[in-house]
Amino acid sequence: MDELRIDLAKQTPDELERATWQAQLLFKLNHTMPMTEEYDALLHELFPHIGQGSIINAPLTVVRPEMVSIGKNVVVMNGSLMMAAGGITIEDDAMLAANVQLISNNHDLDNRMIITCKPVRVGRRAWIGAGATILPGVTIGDNAVVGAASVVTKDVEANTVVAGNPAKIIKHIQ
Repeated sequence: MDELRIDLAKQTPDELERATWQAQLLFKLNHTMPMTEEYDALLHELFPHIGQGSIINAPLTVVRPEMVSIGKNVVVMNGSLMMAAGGITIEDDAMLAANVQLISNNHDLDNRMIITCKPVRVGRRAWIGAGATILPGVTIGDNAVVGAASVVTKDVEANTVVAGNPAKIIKHIQ
């Protein structure tokens, strides 16, 4: 998997303007009555790649929402954090409990103004427990379950349950 490197000190005026617009749009979404036409319109403006029937609950923190792809019938509960510079894909019917963190970028150890980015993928019907953290480059397999408060540092096989810090296989799902 290739690593993308972004130098934050060299962002263009257009990139900075876009980031400001997205931060303001996110603020507005987080302060709008949920389950209204206005909320849905803001959600679709913030996330251009969101599938039908998906629900994302505020409050939400997202950086680079254009790098997030959300499938159909996805549920994202309150308090989620999406650091999406490396790309985040959440496939159909996935469920993210409250306070889940999907982090596709990190800082370079030598130059902290450079972020290193690898994509995060949450497979179909995956369930991520409350407070879990998924780190850059990790794929959560289809129908997998990540236990609450787990820190996932490596790929999770399909049809498995993982938990802990770092997350380890607890059992296989039949």
